[in-house]
Amino acid sequence: MSRVLLTGGTGLVGSSLARELVQKGRKVRALVRSLERGESVLPEECELAEGDVTDIESLRRAVRECSVVYHVAALPEQWLADPSAFRRVNVGGTRNMIEVCLEQGVEKFVYTSTIDVFEVGAEGRVEESQLDPNPRGTHYQRSKQEADRAVTEAMARGLPAVFLHPSGVYGPAPARSPMINDAIIKLVKRKTPALPPGGMPVVLCDDVAAGHLLAEEKAPVGSRYILSESFVSLHEFASVVCEESGCGKVPPVLPVGIAKVTAAAGELVARVTRRPPLLPRGQLHFLLLGVRPLAKKARDELGWNPTPLQDGMRKTLAYLWKEGLL
Repeated sequence: MSRVLLTGGTGLVGSSLARELVQKGRKVRALVRSLERGESVLPEECELAEGDVTDIESLRRAVRECSVVYHVAALPEQWLADPSAFRRVNVGGTRNMIEVCLEQGVEKFVYTSTIDVFEVGAEGRVEESQLDPNPRGTHYQRSKQEADRAVTEAMARGLPAVFLHPSGVYGPAPARSPMINDAIIKLVKRKTPALPPGGMPVVLCDDVAAGHLLAEEKAPVGSRYILSESFVSLHEFASVVCEESGCGKVPPVLPVGIAKVTAAAGELVARVTRRPPLLPRGQLHFLLLGVRPLAKKARDELGWNPTPLQDGMRKTLAYLWKEGLL
C-alpha cells in the first residue's frame, strides 16, 4: 500500500488524522519538528521524519516515496508576538510543500484550508462557491487566504489538490494552541470570569479527520468541502460543557461594547508583555460575525456525517479527564 506523508501531525487535526489513517491500515510518515513530541503524540505505527515546512530540503526527504500528502501544518493562533511567523509558516511552508509535491509527482495533495477564506453572505452563511476577494482582518486569516491561493494556482501546474475547510475544531486529541479545548478546560475549572458575546461554528476533530480521508478517496481535483457540524453561541457552548462535565458554572456574557474595549486594551498590553491577550480583536470580530458554514456539500458528495456537539463534548471531556487536564 502506498505511503502517506502527514504534516502537522502533532496538532489537533493532524493527530486525529494520524490515528484514522493508521486504523485504516495506511503507511504513515509524519513530518515533526520534535521527534520526542511526535513519539508522545502519534501512534507508534507512524514513521517519524524530523523536519519543518520552512525547510524545503527536509520536505524533499519526507515526501520521497509518498504518493499522497496531507498538508495540515499551520499556525492556527489568532495572535502572535511576531506576526511575520504567520506568512513564514502558513504561506512559505505551503509554497515549499507545493514545490516538493510537484517535483516528486504526488498523486493527491489533501490541503487543510479554513472557512476563513470564504466570503460571508447574508445571515452569516458561508458556502464553498465564493472565495472572499478581500483581505480578511487578521494576520492568520490573511496568511491562510494567501496559502489557499498558492495551492489553487499550483493546480494549473499539475498539483492534484483537494481542499478541506474546517470550522472551529475541538475534541479528544492533544493541542498546544489556545483553542477550543483550552476554553473547555478553563470552563470546567471555573477560570473563565466572563464569556465573549457572539458564537462560533464547531466540529469534532475526529470528524475532520474522517472528512479528509473521504476527500482523498472520493473528491475530484480542485473540489472544496466545508467541515462544520453546527453554530453555537458562546453561552450555549458553555452550557453544554458545564452540563456534560457536571462541573463549572456558565459565566455571564460580556456586553459587546465592553468586549471591544477589553480586546483593544488587551492587545495594547500584549505588545508590551509579548503574551497573548485574553481576547484578541480578530477573534472577537469573528465571534460577532455569527458565521454559519454550510456543510451540505460534504454530506451529500462525501457521505460525511458529523457528531452532534453534545456527543462530541462527552468524548472530549472523557479524553481531557484521562489525560489529567481537568
